[in-house]
Amino acid sequence: MKSAAKISCRFSKKRHAEVVFKALQPDVRKPATLRSSSSLTREDGILVLRVSARDTAALRAALNAYLRWIGSLKSVLEVLERS
Repeated sequence: MKSAAKISCRFSKKRHAEVVFKALQPDVRKPATLRSSSSLTREDGILVLRVSARDTAALRAALNAYLRWIGSLKSVLEVLERS
């Protein structure tokens, strides 16, 4: 069974969306496993992540990884912005 998801993440600054986009590109281009594939696009201050996978377990694993990375990068950018 094939599964898919689309996640949109809004950033307070377009520059932050661009930094996260560039940071995730290596993982999008060459995934760690062949069980899932992903694409990442930017639309102004919004990052759009699309993930498709062979099954729901692979989809969940890929989404968890990407969302953790996005959350971590967003936190770091906010801390750097304040300093």
